[in-house]
Amino acid sequence: MKIWLNGKIVPEEEAKVSVFDHGLLYGDGVFEGIRSYNSRIFKLDEHLERFYKSARAIMLKISLSLKELEEAIIKTLRANNLKDAYIRVVTTRGVGDLGLDPVKCPSPTIFIIASKIQFYPRELYGKGLRLVTVPTRRSDIESLNPAIKSLNYLNNILAKIEATNSGALEALMLNRDGYVVECSGDNIFMVKNGTLLTPPISVGTLEGITRNVVIDLAQSFKINCLEPLLTRYDLYNSDEIFLTGTAAEIIPVTELDGRSIKDGKVGPFTKRLMLGFKELVNQEGKEYAL
Repeated sequence: MKIWLNGKIVPEEEAKVSVFDHGLLYGDGVFEGIRSYNSRIFKLDEHLERFYKSARAIMLKISLSLKELEEAIIKTLRANNLKDAYIRVVTTRGVGDLGLDPVKCPSPTIFIIASKIQFYPRELYGKGLRLVTVPTRRSDIESLNPAIKSLNYLNNILAKIEATNSGALEALMLNRDGYVVECSGDNIFMVKNGTLLTPPISVGTLEGITRNVVIDLAQSFKINCLEPLLTRYDLYNSDEIFLTGTAAEIIPVTELDGRSIKDGKVGPFTKRLMLGFKELVNQEGKEYAL
């Protein structure tokens, strides 16, 4: 595998950062996950816009222009001869000392990884995923706003650990008021009486790129979509549940906290949106040649 690191393509064994990099020491940095399908980078503009917004929110100046970063991503894909890939773009505060002061980090570190990913076992896309609600609450927007895709992902990792300890692959997370927010790595949707529902951004939900794609798809299919406050009671009594994310795409959920969702099978709205999403990713995106 070849990695783009601070302007150079290097073998992965040479892709190294300093132990004094504040991304390592303090999780001081931001990242973005992007997908390419058949030599098309899906929603590249939207992903890079969010990447720059995250960096701006923590006062981290990205050392590349948007166009330069786009070219670096394509260069990384070509170096690895990848038509279908998961792309991870990361920038850190850079090398500093053992103190917190970001002023002592003069040069940000930036790297790009392009590889394959299989977030969930393929068979779960046909039969559905099991979810559990975990004790760890989603970070409060007044503490560390989840809108920032920060390298400090410990909140999500703790939730993932709790899900794993309960025998589930994904965790449902609530906010401090007990409202449904999202999962450790995915946004969540439910269907009730033909209406698509998903938690609003205001409760601490990440404005996921795939989340927005699904909302647009639903509208194109004349499916009404709302963003109300949701509780676990609402999810327990839903007709369908599914998760969305760049890595996960759209994956159905058929069990939550030991309760079957409806009849425990993947529902028609989920199936329709999964098919529509698959068609979309093969039609849209920034094209590149290997």
